[in-house]
Amino acid sequence: MFRIIFLIFSFLFFPATVFAQLDSLVFDVERTAIHPEQRGELRLHVAGMPFVLDNEYKSKLVKGYTLPGIWLDPTVSYQPLPNVKIALGAHMLHFWGAEKYPNFNYSELASWSGRNIQNGFHCVPIFRAQMQLTKNVNVVLGTLHGKSNHGLIAPLYNDELNLSGDPETGVQVIWDSPHFRLDSWVNWESFIFRKDTGQESFSFGLSTLVRPSGKEAAWQWYLPIQAVFQHRGGEINTEATDREIKTWLNAAAGVGVDVPLRMRWPASLNLEVTAAYFGQQAGTLLPFDKGYGVLGKASLRVWRCKLGVGYWYCKDFVSILGNPLYGAMSISNEGLTLRKPKSLLVDAEYAHRLGEGVAWGIQAKLANQFATRSHSPEEGWREEKSTQNFSFGIYLRMSPSFLLKKF
Repeated sequence: MFRIIFLIFSFLFFPATVFAQLDSLVFDVERTAIHPEQRGELRLHVAGMPFVLDNEYKSKLVKGYTLPGIWLDPTVSYQPLPNVKIALGAHMLHFWGAEKYPNFNYSELASWSGRNIQNGFHCVPIFRAQMQLTKNVNVVLGTLHGKSNHGLIAPLYNDELNLSGDPETGVQVIWDSPHFRLDSWVNWESFIFRKDTGQESFSFGLSTLVRPSGKEAAWQWYLPIQAVFQHRGGEINTEATDREIKTWLNAAAGVGVDVPLRMRWPASLNLEVTAAYFGQQAGTLLPFDKGYGVLGKASLRVWRCKLGVGYWYCKDFVSILGNPLYGAMSISNEGLTLRKPKSLLVDAEYAHRLGEGVAWGIQAKLANQFATRSHSPEEGWREEKSTQNFSFGIYLRMSPSFLLKKF
């Protein structure tokens, strides 16, 4: 614990001479706009991230683990028209020391497991066709601008999936204007054929941001409204042992503000309060039919650093794609649930741009889960002590782009 605190403060106050403003500190956001002047360009993009992430969890909701590895996304793109762009490539993932990988590599809710295995490293194709239909509207088919690009709050999306999750694939509509942004998508996670023993799975997501003050105002007020559905089913998997249809919903709405600060270095303060909802729309796999949560947070961003403090409270909440620490259902102790868990959240980040398309950063998180009561079929109700759950990671983000030929 003391070593982590020492590292955080060392990087927060380490001097430097150049300021670099990133869209996000560790997990950057893809540029989704199509530039008409790039018509006829054939480009090579090499996005990747070596990483080491250590999760030291003491909560009974989830066991701790370490992720050491690298993901790499080499793609070639061509823009035949001013408003059309095509990209083709591969997403490759390797954990140091691993030899086998499931074809399906996504957040677990309860009992999902991949049916097929890849050897050596995990690899899936990337194919994206993007059309800019109007100045504000983009439509994407194939590989989506997903993960952190959706801007989902932490209880709805675990940013660790930026490391371990497959690229999202399906269809996406993005509307971006000065006062309103909408990101709507369908991510097809598992396709099945006749006699498959697994279930098809797809998610629908909606992330909107209303900006009453507009993009140019000094104080940026915004109203986030978000939703994630996940459905598992399939009518042609007649040989599956589990054919029960399952549908789950997470939704969230809140209010936030970004306030610029007058300091020696560029700085801003963010305040946000969000209410979250969980609903089991179909099926009986999960122990709750509905639940809710409330997240309040404040974050200070100065120079290359960000420090955040938050408080999370929930009742019967399950996060479909989020960190299990935000839920009330254990994924490591079968049948165990927590009664109204509450957590104090602290996080610190540092990111430094080394050059064009290259940056490195560190991220540290603490979730202090306060004492509560747990229930399990074997032991009934029992008292649970407060637990401290740490996460620390170091990353090198690479995203260079090279012009191969102009036609």
